[in-house]
Formats: sequence, C-alpha cells, structure tokens
Amino acid sequence: MSARKSERLLNLVICLLVARTYVTKERIREVVEGYAGQTDDAFEKMFERDKDELRDLGIPIEMGTIDKFFSDDVGYRIRRDVFELPEVHLEPDEAAVLGVAARVWQHASLAEATTSAVLKLKAAGIQTDQSALSAIEPHVGASEPAFDPLWSAVVSRTAVRFEHTRSGGSEPTVRTLEPWGIVSWHGRWYVVGRDRDREATRMFRLSRIGGNVKTIGDAKAFTVPEGTDIRSLVSELAPPRPTSEAKVRARSGSCVSLRRRANAIEPYEEGWDLLHVPYADSGVLAEEIASYGPDAVVEGPGDVLDGVLRRLRTIAGVPA
Repeated sequence: MSARKSERLLNLVICLLVARTYVTKERIREVVEGYAGQTDDAFEKMFERDKDELRDLGIPIEMGTIDKFFSDDVGYRIRRDVFELPEVHLEPDEAAVLGVAARVWQHASLAEATTSAVLKLKAAGIQTDQSALSAIEPHVGASEPAFDPLWSAVVSRTAVRFEHTRSGGSEPTVRTLEPWGIVSWHGRWYVVGRDRDREATRMFRLSRIGGNVKTIGDAKAFTVPEGTDIRSLVSELAPPRPTSEAKVRARSGSCVSLRRRANAIEPYEEGWDLLHVPYADSGVLAEEIASYGPDAVVEGPGDVLDGVLRRLRTIAGVPA
C-alpha cells in the first residue's frame, strides 16, 4: 500500500470517527486529503474501494440518513462505541506503521498536518469529538529516548548526530546520519538513512543510541533518493535470523525481552525459569544477558557463557 493511500485511509477514518453526525459524500470529498481534484467518476470508484478496504479491516462504516425528513440525504460515520469493540487483526509491520502514525497525530509540531480533516469538518459547521481519536491508537512500544528526536528529524529532513554502540562493542562512536525513516523489525526500533561518515546507507538500533540526539544544519537539508524502499533496506541491513539456541535461567518477573523471544519457557526451580532463546550472534546475546546482571544465568552454549563472563569482568574491572 502506498504512503499516499495509507494517509488517505487514515484521514477518512479520522473524518468519520470524530464527526458526531453522518457526513455526506460531498463533504468527505472536500475534507479528506486525496479526494480533491478527482473527477466525479474517479472519486466514486476511489471512495467505494476505500470503504470496502476499511470494512475488510474490521472498521464498521455506517450509512444513515442525515435528516429524518429527507431519506435520500444520506451520509457516513464510524460509531465509536461500535468501533472500539471488534478486534482488528493486523500484521506486525502494519501495526508498527499505525503505531508510528498514532504518535505523530499527538506530536505538537505535526498537529496542523495530521488534523486537517478535523479542522475542515469544524469549518464546515460539523460538530466533532476529537477524543474519539484514542480509539484508533495502536499501542506499539517505542520507549527509547531517541525515538522522538529521530522521528522529528525524519519528518523535517534534518541531519542528526548521536553516539552509537555497535553490537558486541563497549565504546560508543559518534555517527552523523541523514535519517530516511524509522521502522520496527522483530520487536526492535531502527533508524535507516545515509551515514555521512561512512558515505553509505546504514541502519542503527535505537536502544544502542545513547546520549542526546542533536540536529545538524537546517531542515530540508537532504532528500530521500527516489524509489527508496525502506522495508527492502531493512531486510538487507537487519541482523541475521537466529540459527542457534541458548538456555538461560531467568529470575521470575525479569528478562522481559528474552522471555518475549524465547522458543520455550520451562519451570526451573522456585523463583526461576529456563528460557530457550534463539540467537544469530553470540556476542549480541551475551551483551544483552550481561545487562540483566544477577537475574540471568547462562546454562549454555559455551560461547554465549564466555561472552557474558568477559563483559561482566570488563564491567567489574577484572583482567580477562
């Protein structure tokens, strides 16, 4: 689905959800970005396709009479009480996209662009309920401090500088990036763009970005190369898929990330579980396990255990 179509569908949902009354097709055509400028025939076909796609996603678009004395004067709306009840099934990448969109709607610097449909409805004299927007906010975790400044830089096309610690490394390096987009990949958030220092396309995990993300230069300082497919870049640049499995003892209530990825979790002894954790890079897994301190103990294999011990000795200042 193209970005333009996704934006149009989101704006259509916003328009029909916040309106307290039925909205006529003519009014929808005026307020929803993407419909204006279309011929009558093109608009009719586009609107019908959009309605069908949203209904296929489980979004209940209701048609009704605007004036009880004029039955031919019909409009559309999404009732909040009905909309909140059905479970909408989304693929992880689709949920991630909507999760980012939900954060953007509430971002002050983007308020004007993301609520244009609402403003146009108000200007047309249609009563709105903006609190209804909470009904379409997917909850996708993005707790990394770097998320908000990087997202702002993506939108404004501003270069950034930050400290990044590579996988298996202990010392951060300063990187300068032209951020093209932020993506969620296998439960992790990454920023993708052109690394000015390496003069190459790179992807950085947000949880490995430390300190402050600083903007460099002016907004609109770069453009994303035409035809860039962020999803394809992520699949090329992302860490390799797991090929091995480690057994890790985890204290009850801890090691949430390891538990989320585990192939299996077995009771071990009181207060502990045994996690079967898949991994591709023993160094990366060892670094993560070491970060949990006494709450995680490696049972095997040996390369992961050795990696954890090396990191713990380094932290404690003990010679290897």
